[in-house]
Amino acid sequence: MSEPKSLQETYAPHNACFGCGPANEKGLRIRSFEQGDEVVATWTPQPHHEAFPGVLNGGIIGALLDCHLNWAACVHLMHQAKASSPPCTVTADYAVQLKRPCPTDGPISLRAKVVESSGDRAVVEGTLEAAGKVRATCRGTFIAVKEGHPAYHRW
Repeated sequence: MSEPKSLQETYAPHNACFGCGPANEKGLRIRSFEQGDEVVATWTPQPHHEAFPGVLNGGIIGALLDCHLNWAACVHLMHQAKASSPPCTVTADYAVQLKRPCPTDGPISLRAKVVESSGDRAVVEGTLEAAGKVRATCRGTFIAVKEGHPAYHRW
């Protein structure tokens, strides 16, 4: 039985984004899935993602949350527009709160949910959890871009 395709693999298989691009062999390759009104992912860190032995680098945490929340926004905007594919979205702003060190000895869970949206933008809140505890939270604004923007049709 084959594994289900993630949002990234379904809608952006050639995307080379460091955080979420399936085509970036050296990237994080986040695989996000819709689950009710949330988007969820499980990701497993490697030693080269560490800040120091056993603890995930804060920049990697930021990249994971940025990309995962962005996918929650674009799939929400797709459903809102009743479109067959998501718009290309970019991060307008995001803020990460690092709550406690994140261990690298097991899987990491990401959750994201749209809390506000209007027209071409969505505000998303999310969490990064490991070993049963929230390690970081994030809130960001993501905007669908128009033709002429460098990210337009990047996938």
